[in-house]
Parts: sequence; C-alpha cells; structure tokens
Amino acid sequence: MTPSTRRPATRDAGLPAQPGYRAFYLAATLARLASEMFTVAVVLLVLDRTGRPALAGAVVAATTLPSVLTGPVLGAWLDRTARRRLALASNQVLLAASLLAILATAGRGPGWVLLLLAALAGLTGPMATGGYTSMIPLLVPERLLASANALEATSFNTAAIAGPAVAGAVAAGFGPATAVLLEAALAGLALLAIAWLPRVTVPADDRAASLAGTIRQGLGHLARTPVLRGVTVTTAVAMGGTGLFALALPFWAEQLGAGRAGAGYLWAALEAGAIAGALAATRPAAAWPPQRVVLAGLALFGLAIAAWPLAPSFPVALALVGLAGLVEGPALAATFATRQRWSPPQLRGQIFTTAASLKIGAFAVGAALAGPTLDRAGVGGTLLTVAAVQVVAVALGLATGARGARQPPPA
Repeated sequence: MTPSTRRPATRDAGLPAQPGYRAFYLAATLARLASEMFTVAVVLLVLDRTGRPALAGAVVAATTLPSVLTGPVLGAWLDRTARRRLALASNQVLLAASLLAILATAGRGPGWVLLLLAALAGLTGPMATGGYTSMIPLLVPERLLASANALEATSFNTAAIAGPAVAGAVAAGFGPATAVLLEAALAGLALLAIAWLPRVTVPADDRAASLAGTIRQGLGHLARTPVLRGVTVTTAVAMGGTGLFALALPFWAEQLGAGRAGAGYLWAALEAGAIAGALAATRPAAAWPPQRVVLAGLALFGLAIAAWPLAPSFPVALALVGLAGLVEGPALAATFATRQRWSPPQLRGQIFTTAASLKIGAFAVGAALAGPTLDRAGVGGTLLTVAAVQVVAVALGLATGARGARQPPPA
C-alpha cells in the first residue's frame, strides 16, 4: 500500500510538517485514551455494583480475548482497503455503544450479558493499536521513522497515563458510572480526528488477492521469520503477566491507603516513566538492533517490578512504579521498529494487528487469572508473579528467535 498524495513536500521537514501526521497522532491518541480507561472505569463500576472481583476480571478478559481472532482479519482488511478511516471509525462507534450498554446493565442484569457486551466492545480493539501504528511508514519518510516510533510509543503511554488517571479521579469524585460515561464520550470524540486522516490507495494486485489468502500469507510470514516470531512471543507473554495488574493494582492501592481508585495513579506513574524512557532512549537505542532493545527493556522491567511489594507507602509505590516504566519504555518503540524492519509493506497492517491482538489476548488471560491469583497469593505474591512472567517472556523470546540478526536478509 502507498499513500495517494500524502508524501511530505519538503524532505527536510520534521514530523509535524508531514501531511496528515498531526491528524493521525490526534486520532490515535484519542482512540487509545478511551480504550485505556476501560480497565479502571469498568472494573470499578462492576466492583461497585456487584462486589464480585472475579466478574470484574472476567469483564476485562471478555473485552480483550476477541481480538485474538479478529486481529489477523482486520489487519488483512487494512492491507487491502483504501477505506481505513471507516475501519478505524467502526471501532470507536462499537466501543461507545458497548460502554453505554454496560452502564445500563452492570448490577442490574445477569453476568453473562455483561461479558457479552464487553466482548462486543473488544471486537475491533486491534484498530486502536496495530491499525494506527501500521500507517506510520505511509505517512513519514524513512529518516523520521525512529522519531515517529518514539512518538507513537508516547501516544500509547500518554493514553495509558491519562486514561486510568482520569477514570480513577472521576470515579473517586463522581462515581464509576460517570467515568464510564466519560469514556464513551471520548470514544465518540475520536471520530472527529479520524475524519481528517489522509486517504490511502491500494495497488490493484493487493486488491485482487483474496482476504483468506492475505491472512495466510501474513500469518505464515510472522511464523517463519525468527525475529518477528520471537519478539511477538516475548511481548505477548509479558503482556499476559501485566494483565494481573487489572485487579492487583486496585487492591495494592487500597492496601497502601489510597483506595481502589488509586490504581489510576499507579497506572499513570507506570506510563509516565515509560514516556520518559522512550524519549530518552531514541538516540542511544538506535545503535542497537531493536529486537534486543525489546528483550533488555522487558528483563529490566521484571526486575523493577520485583521491588514493588517492598513499598511502605503509596508515594514510594508511585516512585517504584515510575522507575519500572522508565526502564521498560524503550521496548515499545523498539517493538514497532522490529515489525517495520522485518515486515513487507503489503503485509504490514496484518503483522501489526495480529501481533497487537496476541498481546491483547494475553492480557485478557492475565486479567482472567487475576482474581484466583489474588485469592491464593495475595497482592505481594501477585506482583512478584508479574515480575517473574517478564523474565520468562524474555527467555521464551530468545528460544524462539528474538535475538536474530541485525538486519533482515535482502529481498
């Protein structure tokens, strides 16, 4: 796929001057902001209305698991269609409608209905992650990819800061229902930015390929390419561990005297550290193969999390969480660079959405296991479990090819 007329007019211009980039960044960040509020706003709503931690964790799992199946299909569609704005807008509409239905159902209807609505909210979730990120090489020249990847990481991190923090603050001040309503409003607001995204054209050869054939080709490339395979395994397993945070952070915050809504501030501290790490590492990390930056970042992340249970107070916990985000931050931008470097342009959308959907699905598994893990291991034990999973993820990534060569072989 190639942009229609959306290449920069001046090669020396920076990222803000690239046609369509500002609209892209705003749309992506607003979409992610709405999505990131879910794990705090909806979890607090379910806990408030039902008092059932297991159901709250299952709701998070239900909204993330569908993406494992829909990610490859959505990505293949993106690689073959010029209607990217429609595809991205569909995610916002479905999310907003599902949130309003959850608001009306939680505590008033059976739990299975709540799980079904959460699953509908997550059907197009990969659009807000891999769908946007796969567009970066279409909007910026190669010389700006490293900077664009770092800013893309800050888009994720900014949304992950503001989403939980705003959800926690609104839930504490006005109730969880108001937080869910605000999340639905933000999902709708992203539609305005999506309307300004640039159009793209699709080569006739790409359009002629069948959807099923495109899906098989993309999945085959992901499975056969050692670096892509290994990094995907590493990031998916690591994300599965962080899924335990969905319940561990609210109960850890309560244990430290900040109340369950304090989980929003813990999420914010984690992502604030990640933003600082991603931006600070842009130049130093350029000398390293990006897949090795991923491995190093997640290994350090796991070691940092292991210190969390030692926090004697909520302010100290915030500092420790921020430090963990700082060392993990470069890994996300490096993940984007790895996928760009080792994926052919005609499969890039599918590679990004498939890898993102696997991470989201792994997070769902972690969230589903959060309740039983808390019951058996307590808050401290659950946090140590997350730390251990990060180290295991790195080991599995190395075993499946993540270290790899510095550059892909010539085409």
